[in-house]
Order: sequence, then structure tokens, then C-alpha cells
Amino acid sequence: MPASDPSPVTDPTSRRQARPWELAALAGLVLAVVVVLALTGFSRTEQGADGAVGTAQADAEARAAAVQTLLDTWASAVRTNDAARLSGLMDQAAAPGFLAAETRRAGNVAGVEFSDWGYEIAEGAETAVPSSLVDALGADEVWAPAVQLRYAIADESPTRKPVALVVARRGERWALVSDSATVDGDRRTWRGPWDFGPVVSRRVDTGDGQTSVVLGHPENATMVDRLADELPAAVVNATQLWGSNWAGRALVWVAGSQDEFTALVGPNHDGRDIAAVAISDAVDPDSATVTGQRIVFSPASADRLTEVTRRAILRHELIHVAARAETVDRSPMWVLEGYAEYAAYRGTGEAERQIAPALTAQVGAEGPPTEFPEDTDFSGFGERGSVAYETAWSINAFVAEQYGESRLTVLYRTLAVGEADPETVDGRLSDVLGVDADQFRDRWTDWVGAHLG
Repeated sequence: MPASDPSPVTDPTSRRQARPWELAALAGLVLAVVVVLALTGFSRTEQGADGAVGTAQADAEARAAAVQTLLDTWASAVRTNDAARLSGLMDQAAAPGFLAAETRRAGNVAGVEFSDWGYEIAEGAETAVPSSLVDALGADEVWAPAVQLRYAIADESPTRKPVALVVARRGERWALVSDSATVDGDRRTWRGPWDFGPVVSRRVDTGDGQTSVVLGHPENATMVDRLADELPAAVVNATQLWGSNWAGRALVWVAGSQDEFTALVGPNHDGRDIAAVAISDAVDPDSATVTGQRIVFSPASADRLTEVTRRAILRHELIHVAARAETVDRSPMWVLEGYAEYAAYRGTGEAERQIAPALTAQVGAEGPPTEFPEDTDFSGFGERGSVAYETAWSINAFVAEQYGESRLTVLYRTLAVGEADPETVDGRLSDVLGVDADQFRDRWTDWVGAHLG
């Protein structure tokens, strides 16, 4: 299709300047238009008659470079807690409360020792922005690029999280408008602990030159301290069981509210029902690297956990961190969770009946189990879920006692390779342990009866 004639250029200096009370209303209009139209960019000087953006490659590169400079300055101002510089980066029609939120974030970020913190433009398709949005802002150009927050705390490699950013240009100057617009309906700004209040941080030497970090808030500082005290021994425990081929460090967060917990781990985990969860942002199986790993404790965990259960849950989640690079999703849950439960109580001296009270009660009432738990059992609440986890623990504890911990870890690596039918799982189990799968189940059943009956 032939190119359309460009629209006439409007002199930005001829526009009436909006009054302060109008700017707030315009900012609200901007966000509404962005949400409805799912827009990413508009330049008044580059719009074709059909509404398509006809930006030349050189102009697009210049715009990206200019906005990246803005992002670099923004990141530096936040990380150095420079309120004056943050104020100077805001557009005159910036969303109400945006500057105040950024100022609070900068103050909270100052309490964290980041090894990396920055914003960057990511690759992403662009669509046209109508002139009505530009008119609402009174800007020469409006852009909502795909932006990511890049940060690292205890990780060698930084992780990246989405930022729903809108920027505007007036003359040669680009400025920040909002980081809370839902541009395409899916892309929303990720919020970290520093977005939920002041942050307290404990750095912990976990051996071999590695440093782990525990983050929380002043109101849960006691929980932060307790977890920090437990971390060195928990890392040693994970390394003894899994081996040394993992980072040997961890990032642990203690959420201060249900909203924060959901923001940190996603909507699939409810902090009212679980004490902690291990999360990762990206796994590259080819290079066996994982980014964005963190263990997040729920806001209720401090009150619910005892010294024993707090230690066990930290060790449970930490073995998930250690094994994540070699763990494929949809592997048998009795392998993934049973191995972690074994790690949780390994070497603690806890009585087996205390480790598996629900399974002990079931053995007393019905006899020992004869089949492994189904994956769906682990998502059940109450007794069903407890029995599933404890049964998985018993399988792994039996293997460790009868075949040795090194063979148990080999079994994990052999079975944690993704979804497989029962016959394939049985075959792999037999290959590792050198025993028929049915014989293995019979011996395990007898072991459970002898230990918990």
C-alpha cells in the first residue's frame, strides 16, 4: 500500500498550557485511553492518514536511544534515592501519585544492596496511538514501550520483570507519565518488596564465598533474623544432599501482607494456606541456569511456624532452589515434594511419627499405603494433602535408608525429567535401584508399617 501523506506538524509551543487541576484529570484520561485502545506509540509528526505509525528506522532508533537514556537516569535516581532528580524526570501531566510512589520506592530501595538495578527497553511489537491521546497529554509524542526492570540481589545473573510504562516527549525532552497503565491488558508492572514499605535486609555468609540475603519489613524483622540465622546450616544441608553443583546461596523474602505475597509469587499461591513457596522467573535447561529464584514466606508464617517447622520449611524450599536447574515441570510430585520433605528433616533427629503424623494415623487406622500418591493429592487441603506429602517423604526416606542418599539423589535426577506414564516411571526406578518396581513397593509398604505402625 502506498505511503500516505504525513499530517501537518503542530507547533507545541502554541498549545494552551493546562492548569494543575486539569493535569490530574488529563492523566486519568491518558490511562483510560491507554487501557481501552492497547496502544504503544504515537508521534504527531509521523502519523499517516490511515492512522498507522510510519516512523523511519533511524527515527525509531533515535527515539529508543533517547528513552533508554531516560530509563537509565530513572534507575540511577531510584537506586541512589535522589528525590530531586526523580521530580525532574516527571512529565507535567504525570499520573497523580506517580512521583510520590517513586520517591517512596527510592527510599525503600536504599535499604537493599543490589548488584544490579536498571530499566531497559525489551523487544515488542508496536501499534498506533491515536492523536486523541497525544491531545489529552498535550505532548508531541507518546510511547508505551515494552520495558523491563532488571535487578539482581543475591544472583550472579539479573532477572527481569515487566513495567507498564508510558512516556511522553515535549520538544526534545522525554519524561515519565505512568508505570501503572495496563497497556495491552496483560502487561502490568511487577511490584517488589520495596513497593510495599521500608525494607530490612540481612546478608548472610553461607560458605565458599557465597552470600545469601533475607529481605522483609520492620514489622517482621524478627522473622527475617530467625531465617538469616538458619540459612547457613540449611545451605550446608542442601549441598550435602544434592551436591555442590548449585549456587550455594539463596534470596529469601518475608511478605508483610497478603497483597505483597500475591505480587511476589503470583495469584496461584495463597499465603493464607501455605507458609512459603520457592519461585523462579526463568529456567534455561540447555545451560542449566535459573534466574529470579527466591523463597517467599507468607505474612502468616511468623505466627504459625515453630522453630522446628520454620527450619523444615526453609530447608524444604531451599532444596527446590538447589535442584531447580535440573527439574522439569510435571515430573511426579512424589519425587519432587518427597525429596524436599526428606531434605527438610534430614539429620534433625525429629521422630518419624512427628514428621508424618497424618500418615501415622492412617497407618494405625487402615494399615500402610501400597501405592504412591497421585499428583492431584498434593493440591488437596487438610488430611488429604498432609498424607500425600508425608507419604512422599516416606518413599524418599525409605530409599535413603535402604539404598543411600547418593542413590536417592540419582533417582531424583532420573525421574525429575518431566511427565511420564507409570510404566516409564517404574522402569526408571528399577534401573536406578536395581529392583523390580512391584518389589520396591512391597518393601516400602513393610518399611512404613514397621516405622509408623
